[in-house]
Formats: sequence, C-alpha cells, structure tokens
Amino acid sequence: MARAAKSKPAAKSSVKSARGKRQLSAKPSKPALGKSELLAMYRNMLLIRRFEEKAGQLYGQGQIAGFCHLYIGQEAVVIGMQANITRDDAVVTTYRDHGHMLACGMDPKGVMAELTGRRGGYSKGKGGSMHMFSKKESFYGGHGIVGASVPVGTGLAFANRYRGNDRVSLTYYGDGAANQGQVIESFNMAALWKLPCIFIIENNQYGMGTSVARASASPDFYKRGEPFGIPGRKVDGMDILAVYEAGAEAVAHARAGKGPFILQMETYRYRGHSMSDPARYRTREEVQKVREERDPIDHLSDILFENSYAKADDLKKIDGEVKKIVTAAAEFAVTDSEPAPEELYTDVLLEA
Repeated sequence: MARAAKSKPAAKSSVKSARGKRQLSAKPSKPALGKSELLAMYRNMLLIRRFEEKAGQLYGQGQIAGFCHLYIGQEAVVIGMQANITRDDAVVTTYRDHGHMLACGMDPKGVMAELTGRRGGYSKGKGGSMHMFSKKESFYGGHGIVGASVPVGTGLAFANRYRGNDRVSLTYYGDGAANQGQVIESFNMAALWKLPCIFIIENNQYGMGTSVARASASPDFYKRGEPFGIPGRKVDGMDILAVYEAGAEAVAHARAGKGPFILQMETYRYRGHSMSDPARYRTREEVQKVREERDPIDHLSDILFENSYAKADDLKKIDGEVKKIVTAAAEFAVTDSEPAPEELYTDVLLEA
C-alpha cells in the first residue's frame, strides 16, 4: 500500500475548558449521572483519544500497515451508548472500530498489537485494524465492507429474540453506509420480527471524501425506518449527556420487546477518512472550529467543572494515567513477536 500523502499536522487535541464557546444542545444544570459515572466517561473518552493519537503516530512511523481509520472526535457516541448496556449485550461496528473495542473493555495492549500485526493482538496479528473480535467482551467486529455491520447486528438481535433473553444489539454504521440496500433489508426484518436491535448511524458529515449533502437526498437518516414503523431520534453526538439520554430510551424500547430503534448521531471526525486521506475536501478552519466549539471531551470537562465534580488538576491526573496505559500498549505492540509463518493456515476453516 502506498504511504499516506503528507499534509499539515493537525492541531493538538485539547482537554481544556473553553467555556462560553460551546454550541451544543442545552445541558442540564445538574446531570442525571453522578460524579463517578461522569468521571468514568471522561476517562474512557480520553483513553480513546490518546490511543488513537498514538496509533496515528505509529502509522506515520511505519509500525502499522494497511488501513487505519481513527475515531478522534467521535468519542462521545460510543461511550455514551456503552453506559446504557451490560457486558452481555452485543456490539458490532464498522472499520472505524478501535474506540468501540476500548469502550467494550478490550485490553489496549491487545488492540494496539493487532494494529501492528503482532501475535498478542486480538486476532493473533492476522486481522489488523478493521477485523478484531472478542466474544468475551461481546464485541463482534470490526467489518471492512461498507454496511456489513448492519445485517450482522440484526442477526445478533435475532439470536437474542430466538433465545428469549432481554439482550440488545448495538449496531453501528456510518452516513456513507446509510444508503446501502442491506440496511433497508435489515430494517424490514428487524421490524417484522421485533428484533432488539438499536441501529446507530455515526454521521460524521463525510462518507470517505463526500459530504452528506452531496450523497444523500435526505440527511434525516433516523426517519428511514418510518415506513417499517421503527422509531428514531436525531442526537447531538458531540454531547455525551444527549447521547446517554437518547441511548437509554432506545435500549429500554428494545429490551421491552418493542422492536428496533434508530439513533442518528451527529458527530465529526477530526482526521481524514483513513490515514491515507489528506482530507483536502474540507478546510482546516472548519475542523478547527469544531475542535474549539464542539469538542466532546472539552464539553464534558465543562460539565465536571460547573458541577464541582473535578478541578483542572484532577483531569490532568487522569490524562497522565491514560497516557501511561497508551504508552505501555504501544511498547507492547512494537516489541511483541510476529505470528509464526504456519499461522497462515490456521483459523481459515472450521470442520463441523
């Protein structure tokens, strides 16, 4: 694969409060979640941010090959949704999957080692960035084909319905996949059989390099289930409290046996579509404006400050702890041994 095209370095991520600049959905004076829950959310979002920044560095150093799609800017979506489910509930997503893995509780060392193709990776170094799984953490991929996560997530929901449990399936896909035919087919089946599937569209405004306005006749993806009787909501995906609240409604709906629910998360990715994308289809000013006014981590830090749940030093300490975890993961990922040549012939056939 050709090396990534060179572009100007992105502005360094901030975790500082920028009070007065926010343009997010109105937040309550006293959040429904308590101090410990909000601090955990902050830490988990920051873990994803720092992990992805490090992955970008390793890619630039040639330690990571192939495709690599970073989740920087979208952290509030997966962390807000994850706070509403249990470890028994299924999660399936697209190729922009590192954040989802970490949110599910997968070990950063194993995730990073898979990116570098090492034996200690979650797919033994043979799957790479887009193809990792963890049955233990109920994470079912990581799928490289656009829209492929949707029928898989629908199938997971069918399995839960068939077994008669109350588990749900969080099924993520992007705005670029929203126009795929298999998405509509999945809507029909999920509605017909009242499957406990929550379809989550991460609308980061660009499908690869094409803006939503140029690719979709209607940007209201959450309404596309209406012909099938599937309720939906449009959510500010940069506001973790808005994500959490909408997720609670969707999960309760599915657990109660009422069928699927669609959530359209309006979010934004700071980096290119993948590491090989210089993102020349948008201006640096556009990206910087989102960073300064809508950053999900800064937004949560504002909430923590305003409710006296944390001080600047507290968040600085969390950042230091997270950086140590990510540094250890990176060190493991570049020093662990590579798979043996005979591994080429394993995990390719199941005799049943």
